[in-house]
Amino acid sequence: MTYPGRFTEQLVADRLEQVSLSFLVDELVVRRGGVAPNITFGLGQLGVSSILVGAVGRDFDDYRSWLERHGVDTASVHVSETKHTARFLCTTDTDFNQIASFYAGAMSEARDIELKPVADRVGGLDLVVISANDPDAMLRHTQECRDRGYRFIADPGQQLARMDGDAIRELVDGAEYLFTNEYEHGLLLQSTGWSHAEVLERVGSWVTTLGAKGVQVESTSQPTVEVTPPKEKQKGDPTGVGDALRAGFLAGLSHELGLERSLQLGCTLATVSLEADGPQEYQVERESFLARFAEHYGDAAAGEVGAKLR
Repeated sequence: MTYPGRFTEQLVADRLEQVSLSFLVDELVVRRGGVAPNITFGLGQLGVSSILVGAVGRDFDDYRSWLERHGVDTASVHVSETKHTARFLCTTDTDFNQIASFYAGAMSEARDIELKPVADRVGGLDLVVISANDPDAMLRHTQECRDRGYRFIADPGQQLARMDGDAIRELVDGAEYLFTNEYEHGLLLQSTGWSHAEVLERVGSWVTTLGAKGVQVESTSQPTVEVTPPKEKQKGDPTGVGDALRAGFLAGLSHELGLERSLQLGCTLATVSLEADGPQEYQVERESFLARFAEHYGDAAAGEVGAKLR
């Protein structure tokens, strides 16, 4: 939903303990979303196949067809007998601030999913991305990755606010990459009680998205890498931009492009996503995408990416 004003103008400083607000919105649009489908859709846009793992309701059939047409393997998705697919309800104001609610629904059954049958079906797993999901499912998948030796990315996102320090420490420990935004970066440190250095000792690399400033990656073994995004031509709904960044980054890793090129690929896809209204409303056209990449990162970098990009 779109609110044609500013949320901040409706907040009274000395009445924040009794907030009761209703915003008259101009527009209601229903779009496909969800962290995992957004990431897998983005990978498909860059010609990389991926496997969606999660729990949905019986209302998933149309969405399944859409994802499969865009290169996503949905055969390992669990279908609930009793609950609807999760819903994210979001209102955006003129400053692109957002107020949102989330209905978990069938997502709670993701804790029943085992990863080994998925690996057996496809002949192994390159990298498991554990993004915001049912907290018990996230912890189960993380532990199974450690037990079975699957490389994994910890991407807790919005669930950081719900999980306690012990759970977050368990989720993060041993991750090849840890993904957070700037706010989550600080929240993770506060919740775990770990210092910045202690987190870096427990993960391979810590990727922090910085909004319009781009992204940075820190590790104990390499210098910090910072990448800025191409400038957007227009600004659409920002929902799902972070998921597009992750998709581009993962596509770069799958093509063995190296850390900096993978981050640049992620930032470019994030900008393309930002220009569209919705997390799966954009389309990558190879030549124009590479031209845009070259304009911001140089012809040599674009040549490396173009050699891999289908």
